Amino acid sequence: MARAISVRLDDEADKALRTLEATGLTQSEAIRTALLGEVRHRRRSQELVAEVAALEADDADREEMLAVAELMKALRAPR
Repeated sequence: MARAISVRLDDEADKALRTLEATGLTQSEAIRTALLGEVRHRRRSQELVAEVAALEADDADREEMLAVAELMKALRAPR
């Protein structure tokens, strides 16, 4: 079910809305697109934080990463 809302835009938000509207979106489409995009961005950020935490907690992965770093260092040309 669609729900109508009202919002007060500051100059920056108004400019952003006009930019989206310039692509051919209606005001409603632009606002919906921005809201959904922000939610996707925040979810992805949370997923990345969780993925980093899982990798940091993985001792075997950390050991392998250090081994690869040592190998790369050994293969580096002398300076």
